[in-house]
Amino acid sequence: MSFIEIKNVNKFYGNAQALFDVSINIEKGAFVTLLGPSGSGKTTLLKLLAGFEPLASGAIMMNGSDVSGVPTEKRNFGVVFQGYALFPHMSVFDNIAYPLRVRRMGRDEISKRVHAMLDLVQLSKFAKRKPSELSGGQQQRVALSRALVFNPDLLLLDEPMSALDKKLRVDLQEELREIHKTLGTTFINVTHDQEEAMHMSDCIAVMNNGRIEQFASAFDLYRRPTTRFVADFIGKSNLIEGEISEGKDKKGAMFKFDNIEFALPGTKHTGKVAFILRPEDACVNLEPAIDGRVSLQGTIHCSTYSGDRALYTVDLENKKQVIIYGTARTGIHADGTKVFVCFKAEESIILP
Repeated sequence: MSFIEIKNVNKFYGNAQALFDVSINIEKGAFVTLLGPSGSGKTTLLKLLAGFEPLASGAIMMNGSDVSGVPTEKRNFGVVFQGYALFPHMSVFDNIAYPLRVRRMGRDEISKRVHAMLDLVQLSKFAKRKPSELSGGQQQRVALSRALVFNPDLLLLDEPMSALDKKLRVDLQEELREIHKTLGTTFINVTHDQEEAMHMSDCIAVMNNGRIEQFASAFDLYRRPTTRFVADFIGKSNLIEGEISEGKDKKGAMFKFDNIEFALPGTKHTGKVAFILRPEDACVNLEPAIDGRVSLQGTIHCSTYSGDRALYTVDLENKKQVIIYGTARTGIHADGTKVFVCFKAEESIILP
C-alpha cells in the first residue's frame, strides 16, 4: 500500500472536464513533481490533494484511508503557494509560528520549533524582520518553514520558485532537495519547468490535457518515454515520422522517411513509427562515419554557441530539419557548411 493513492480522479468546471481518471501512487518520503504545460491539470490536481476543491469522482487515499471528504484544515498537509502568502504585518518568527499558535501549542515548544526551522533554512538572523525586508528567495524560505514547522504528513508546493531569477532558482532547488533529505517529508511539487522537475524529483508525473501521460523517474522519462508527448516535452528531441520495413533479403529492419533510408537493428516495431533522436546522441562531422554509424548528409542552417557546446540546426537532403549538439572547444561550423549527421540507430527511441 502506497502512502498516497490517487484513484481514478475526475474533475469538472461546469461542462469542461479538467481531469480524466487520474491515478498515481506516491511512496512515503518521496519527492514527486507534477509537470506539464499550462492547462494540463497539474494545479487542479494539487488543489484536490489539498482539499481546496471537491472531486467529481474517484478517491484520494492516505495510508489506506479515504481523505477525499476531509476538510483542508484536518488533513495535516503543508502548502507553499506561488506568491508565498506571508502575513506582511508579522515578523519572520511570527509568520513561521502562526500554524503552531493556531494548534494552541505551548510557547516553549513554539520557540524551539521555529528556531529549528530558522536554522534549517539559514534565516536565524532575520527572525525579527518583516517579509517586505527580505529578498524573494528569503521569503520563499519563510513560506517553506511555515509549511513544515508543524511536521505535516505531506508538503504541497505550488510553483514556489516561478517568480525567482534563474540563478536563485537553481540555488533554492539545491536547498529544497537538502531540506527534503533532512526531514524525510513527502513532497509534491507543481511546476512547468522541466529542468527543475528533473533536478529535484524522485518521480515525475507528466500531465497533458488533464491526463497522466507517464509517471516515472527523470531518467526513464528522458530515455524511455512511452508517448510522443513525453518524448517531445521532456528535453529537446528530433521526432521523425517514418516507416519500418523488412530489409533486403529479409535481413534486419530498415527505417525510411521520404527518400532517406537506413538500417535499424534490434527493433521489434514494424509499420509507421516515430523515430526519436536526442540532440546529444548524434554529432556533426565534415566526413561520413566509418565505424558503422548512420551518416546523413545535410547543410547547417544555423548554429548557436552556449560556451560548453554548440547547437546546430541541420537541413537534411530531404529538407527535414534536425537539431544536434556539437563540441565547441575549437570553434563552430559556419552556416551553410556541408556536413554529415552521424549517430547509432540502435540507440534511438522508437514509438508507434
